[in-house]
Amino acid sequence: MGWGASKAALLGAVCGIIVAVAAVATAPWADAKSTYDSPYGYERTWNAALRLVRVDNGWKISEKDEASGYLLFEYASPESGKPTAGSLELVRGRGQDNGVSVLVQLPQMPHYHEQVILDALASKMRREYGDPPAPRREPTSPEAPPDGGSPPERDE
Repeated sequence: MGWGASKAALLGAVCGIIVAVAAVATAPWADAKSTYDSPYGYERTWNAALRLVRVDNGWKISEKDEASGYLLFEYASPESGKPTAGSLELVRGRGQDNGVSVLVQLPQMPHYHEQVILDALASKMRREYGDPPAPRREPTSPEAPPDGGSPPERDE
């Protein structure tokens, strides 16, 4: 291989490395967390999440705060059994009747482990509390005509 071919190969390799570094540097960081929007309200969701972690799965709770809405626990994967840190957070929706967002984070585990926990929570809540309550509608203003009402009468 001649000097020109060596230069071209070296230049190609350097350009490839630069493109790879640029792609990695500009890619969004992986955000290893999963969420579930619970329509059951804060109290029911908190109680079900607490029972799921401690009673159903037997994971050790290292810290909890119901008012702030978080649980820190030791997650034991069915595959490895070696405990790793996990967290579950409940974020209240606006208003009294709005749902709750449940956030699970298992930073040392693949993403699907978080989703399995959230799916188990959703299934548990449906089993224990039945179908989710229907969302409440905002009251309409008195100026708006009711749905399906007859049009106003005309004077001729």
